[in-house]
Amino acid sequence: MKPLFIPLKTEFFTAFERGEKKTEFRPYGARWNERTCQVGRKVVLSHGYGKRRRLSGHVIRFEVSAEPTKSTAWHACYGERAGLAACIHIELESHGSA
Repeated sequence: MKPLFIPLKTEFFTAFERGEKKTEFRPYGARWNERTCQVGRKVVLSHGYGKRRRLSGHVIRFEVSAEPTKSTAWHACYGERAGLAACIHIELESHGSA
């Protein structure tokens, strides 16, 4: 299975890079669900869609919750989109290119 590719805005990428962020939230659905975000699957976190800044890791836990959809960060990214969030818990392997 190919690694799960997760492009991130600068603030979220740097939070992962510094070790301050360990969970990524995405709208739960066909793209982000238990099947696509299986525990153990390799992950590539990318600063945007470029290839110069990337982090490698793997999914260590997956859950579905409505709580993240109430946050300011969620609304900044997705607007007033209601529903559920895919909560992808990630453990980084090392800092550097994937």
